[in-house]
Amino acid sequence: MSEEFEEEIDRRTGLELWLSDLSTDSATRNLGAFLIAMGSILGVIVGMMLISGNVSDILSGELDDSGAQADVYGIVATELVDNTTGGDHVEGVTVKVFDDLGIEIGSDVTDSGGRFTISDLPRRSSTLEVAHPGNVTVRILLIPGDHAQIPITLSQGEGTHSSDIRGDSHLGESVFIGTAVALMTLFSGIAGLAGAAEARKGLSYRRTWWLSFVGLWSRGMMFVGPLLILSGMGLASLSKTQFYDVYSKEE
Repeated sequence: MSEEFEEEIDRRTGLELWLSDLSTDSATRNLGAFLIAMGSILGVIVGMMLISGNVSDILSGELDDSGAQADVYGIVATELVDNTTGGDHVEGVTVKVFDDLGIEIGSDVTDSGGRFTISDLPRRSSTLEVAHPGNVTVRILLIPGDHAQIPITLSQGEGTHSSDIRGDSHLGESVFIGTAVALMTLFSGIAGLAGAAEARKGLSYRRTWWLSFVGLWSRGMMFVGPLLILSGMGLASLSKTQFYDVYSKEE
């Protein structure tokens, strides 16, 4: 053993020697592969749970009232004509609310100030109707609770005036985004498993690193999965010289 080599050994600390031993031990690389696999499996499980649960949760939240209720407030006034007549609050007007099947689910009669309140209505698509003799029937599609107050104008005549104040539905976008996030989580977990397999084989360090990096996005159990993958990547980096592509370059 040369003197220079002995001096280099002497200069090394115990930690450096320990890390050097770990870097050449195949168990280090295998443990790294195991940790990457465990973190990725958690991500795959989360992705599968999201795929099975996201769409149903979104749909149930949009289409099922789930017991949520709200009140509808409004005021009824006559039509303003030539800015001189009309605009008066109307007392004694019956206001009704119907569900999608046309069943009446609430009603009230306006007070002296033309105001009405219909309480405890399910928060789902409903139709508010005001049918007053000598005036055009007013029908308004709404979601109870979405508006602080609903103004209704009575105009003389016959027929029906319909309007929709429910706003645009974002159900389709919600389902798409939820499904996309779930699929990204699942595919990231699968990529992490592929990275673990690469680390186990010890052929390509670069491929192992990138696949494991993608696996971090699987977010298994929030931080547990990524922490396991990061730990595995650290061990793989420590045993970098064991990978064929790195070893062959050094040769």
